[in-house]
Amino acid sequence: MKKTIVLKVGSAVLTNSNGLALDRLKSLVDFIAQLKQNYHVILVSSGAVASGYTLLQLDKKVVAKKQALASIGQPLLMETYRKHFEFHNIICSQVLLEATLFKDTIRLNYAKDTINELLSNNVVPIINENDVIAIEELVFGDNDQLSAHVTLHFGSDLLVILTDIDGYYDDNPHVKPNAKLQKYVQNVSEDALNALHTANSEFATGGIVTKLKAADFLIKNNKQMFLASGFNLSDVKSFLLENIHNKGTLFGRNDL
Repeated sequence: MKKTIVLKVGSAVLTNSNGLALDRLKSLVDFIAQLKQNYHVILVSSGAVASGYTLLQLDKKVVAKKQALASIGQPLLMETYRKHFEFHNIICSQVLLEATLFKDTIRLNYAKDTINELLSNNVVPIINENDVIAIEELVFGDNDQLSAHVTLHFGSDLLVILTDIDGYYDDNPHVKPNAKLQKYVQNVSEDALNALHTANSEFATGGIVTKLKAADFLIKNNKQMFLASGFNLSDVKSFLLENIHNKGTLFGRNDL
C-alpha cells in the first residue's frame, strides 16, 4: 500500500514579479509525476493571488482586492496545473478548505472520504485555503499551517515544504555566510516560534516562522516535516526518491 505525502509549495517558489513562475511550476509537476510511482501525493499550493494579478493588477494590501485576485486566479492556476499534469496522464482536482473544517467532525469526515476517493483513483488533490470567503479570525492565513493540518488529518506521516531556502539554519544564511544548516531538528524552541516572520515574496503570506510553527505542530503529533528548496529540487528528490539526505531539514524523530 502506497504511503501518502503532503507536498506544500508556496508563493516564493511559484511566483515571480510578473505572476506565476511557469518553469518552476512545470518542474514541480514533473517531480510529482515521479513521486506518484511510489507515493500518493496531496499538493497544497499557493499562487491564486499571483495568478489573478497577471490579469488584473489590483492592490494586494486591500483585503477585498486580494480576495478578488484569488477569485480570478484560482481557476487560472488550476488550468495551468491541469495542462502540466495532463502531459503525464495524471488527473488533478481542486479542494478549497477553511480552517473551521478541522474543528467540525462531520465536515472533516466528508473531506477525508473525498480525499481518500481521489487518491484511490490516482488523482492529485490540489488544496488551497478558500481565500475568497476567508474571515481573518477564522483562517490559517498561510498554507504552512493548512498543510500541517492536512498532514495530520488526511492520512500522511510526512509534510514536505518547498520554499526559497534549502533548509533550516542556525542563523539567517542570507546575511550570515557562516550560518550552519540543521539537517535534523527534534524540537523547535519557543524563541524561534515567537520571532517576527518575514515573507520574501511580494505574493507570500508566510515566512520561516510559519514553517517552524507547522513543524512544531507535527512534531507534537508524532509526525515529520521536511523543509527543502523549491528552486532546485535535487535535494528533495534525493531524500524522497533515493533515501539520501544531502541538504534540507527533517523535523521530528528520524526513526519514524
